[in-house]
This record gives sequence, C-alpha cells and structure tokens, in this order.
Amino acid sequence: MQIRVLGSAAGGGFPQWNCNCPNCSGVRQGSINAQMRTQSSIIVGNGSPDWALINASPDVLTQIKQTPVLQPARQMRDSGIAAVVLMDAQVDHVTGLMMLRERNSPLPIYATQQVFDDLTAGLPLVKTLSHYCTVEQRLISPEQENFSIPELTGIAFTPITLSSKAPPYSPHRHDPHPGDNIGLLMTDITSGKKAFYAPGLGVIEPQVEQAMRQADVLLVDGTFWTDDEMISMGLSSKRAIDMGHLAQSGPGGMLEELASHSTKRRILIHINNTNPILREDSPQALQLKALGIEVAFDGMHIEI
Repeated sequence: MQIRVLGSAAGGGFPQWNCNCPNCSGVRQGSINAQMRTQSSIIVGNGSPDWALINASPDVLTQIKQTPVLQPARQMRDSGIAAVVLMDAQVDHVTGLMMLRERNSPLPIYATQQVFDDLTAGLPLVKTLSHYCTVEQRLISPEQENFSIPELTGIAFTPITLSSKAPPYSPHRHDPHPGDNIGLLMTDITSGKKAFYAPGLGVIEPQVEQAMRQADVLLVDGTFWTDDEMISMGLSSKRAIDMGHLAQSGPGGMLEELASHSTKRRILIHINNTNPILREDSPQALQLKALGIEVAFDGMHIEI
C-alpha cells in the first residue's frame, strides 16, 4: 500500500491568503525556514495506476499538477483518481469535488449518510456536480467493519467514528451525530500492515485508541500546538478543542498520546498556518524531531 500526501495544511493552506501572522508573512518573505503547503488531502494506492483520493481539497487542481501519477494518460481524457472518500463535509475537504466536474465517467464518492445529507442540503455540492458528471453515492456506515474500492484490490478501509464537529452549515452543528466525522484504518491485505488517518481528531476515544494500536503508521491531527493558539494570537475566540482538534502540547495532548506509540511511524498532518512546527528550526519542531515524530509536507510518500 502506498500513501502520498497531496496537501498537509489545515483550511486556508500555508500561507493563508489573508493572514499576516509571523508564520505566513515569514514564509512569503522567505525569512523563516518553512515551506508552503496546500490544504490537507492524501491519495492511497496499491501500485496500479488507480488511486483513492481521500478528501477533495480546494487546492486539488494544484495538487494533481504536482502529482504525475494522477495523470496516467491511458486515453484522451484520463485520471488516476478512481474514487473519492470523504471523511467529513468540511469546506476544506469537499469543495475540490467541483474541480473534478469534467470527468467523463461516473465519479464514485464514498461517504457517510450524514456527509451526503450535508452535501445535498446545507452545501449542495452533490446536486450541483450531478449537472456535470454522474455521481455514484457509495454509502459508508460508521458501524461497518470495512469497505473496499473495486479499483484498489488488496486494500481494506475501516471507518472509525470520531468525536469532532459537523460543518457550520450542517443542521446538527451543535448536535453531533455518528458519521459526521470518521477516521480511516487502511489495511494492506497481503502484508497485514495498517495506516490510521485522522486529520481532524478532537478526542482519543476507545475506538480511536484501538485503531491507533493496530496501525503501523499514524497520520493524525497536527492542527494546533496549543489549545489557546488562536486566542493568544488574537485571531479567534475559540480554543482548538472548540473547533474539534486536539492540541499537540499540554496534558492529554497529541504528543502525550503518541508517546505510547513510539515504535510506530508517527506523522502530524492538517497543520494550521499559526502552528510553530511549520518553522523547521523552531523549538517545537526540534522537540518533535527529538521524539521521532514527523511533520507531513506536500509530496510526502509513505510506503506500507
């Protein structure tokens, strides 16, 4: 099983278009040791020309241009994107679907009923997209053991229910439902090796802990370094946990959780533009390096 990181930043990317925080202004000016990043998304494949796109970022066209395997050129119009899997209905994970509208074959989209509901009513992307290409809705049940994608033989996908936030346009934004957000435990059936992917993770619940213990590679929420990061910078009144993200530092933070998985490959993804770990020589980034925890970057290739 192969995983490629198309985008490693949180919503807005890095630098964020309207942000002049020290990170964003520094990377624009070239005055800090950091690299630009697009909004989070990965692809998963089995060595064939076909891949599953996990979340469709608004930056998907740029990401495709930077990822030659997604343009295999087997025919006049072609794509290596065999299917799309949506883990939630957040804007930064779904609006890239509209950029795939020129597809000349039905677009299979795997998502929970809650996500399809939000993308039919609150943000009607599925209806809009159906005017351009046929959408095949393939339902993921949060309770199901696993699902497969026919074009990706040898890979099993297991949905893991997460406690996070439905998008602001969801009718149950403040009334969480199972299926609003999922993580994915992905298994290479031949080798038995597994990767756990959860770019939005607010609470380490028993089912999440179990998935993390099973996995050989952890690709998890790296949005904020501190819970009050946005408040302390004067950018928001919300804490990380209020936005459905578990901060890395502090008691019960992501670093504390990852300490119990020290024998595995551990990678932080979905990194907010304010997070000091984006500066590769910051004390926080050096702390991660000393702990053996990686920071995802666009183009990162993971072989399992």
